[in-house]
Amino acid sequence: MISFGVNFQFMLLFYAPDIAGKEYTLGQEESKHCIKVLRLQKGNGVSLTDGKGNLFTAVIAEDNPKQCRLEVLRRIPHYGKRDYSVEIAIAPVKNPARFEWFLEKATETGIDRILPFTSAQSERDKINRERSEKIMIAAMKQSIRAYLPVLDEMKKLLDIVQSPFDGMKFIAHASGQETPHLKDVCMKGTKVLVLIGPEGDFTRQEVDEAENNGFKQINLGPNRLRTETAALTACCIINLLNQ
Repeated sequence: MISFGVNFQFMLLFYAPDIAGKEYTLGQEESKHCIKVLRLQKGNGVSLTDGKGNLFTAVIAEDNPKQCRLEVLRRIPHYGKRDYSVEIAIAPVKNPARFEWFLEKATETGIDRILPFTSAQSERDKINRERSEKIMIAAMKQSIRAYLPVLDEMKKLLDIVQSPFDGMKFIAHASGQETPHLKDVCMKGTKVLVLIGPEGDFTRQEVDEAENNGFKQINLGPNRLRTETAALTACCIINLLNQ
């Protein structure tokens, strides 16, 4: 057994979704990054996460760039667990890079669930799920988080609006009427779901349907924001309120 006196590189976090037991072998891509790019060697300490809240400390037992074998020393459960959650329902925009930018930054900032949807004025009806998940995993590792956000399958707006949710529900809508700012109505320590519409915004009928299902209209400030900017702004506001 290797001593616990190893100097662990907590800033070097690797994704190990199927980790179990006292040994773990990194996949080929992660092994190459660990040994070839970062130039880590046998005996170096690293951190791992399964994306489900568990953070592991481990030491490199075999520095093979194709199959880097690790000895798992310790598990820290619920690493970074919060007493609130942030869920953003968003209509992906026409340019996929902008939606991917949101996924990356929201993961780094702190988000628990992303619910992409289609609505009356949507510009996209599908996303590249595999690419999206890779972006989120990289962002999770970059920001040293142990929870990988849940990315739902694309749904219709009405399905999300009518689904039960045991928390605070808001819809950000440029209605032209007076609505409260998110920071003034969002409570600390709660589950929060915010609906962010497409660049053409929600229709009046969609807003009414959301309100009939318990969503409250809010604004995110005096300026008109792009869809992905509005979604990230909502995410940041909720996280700052809970600091």
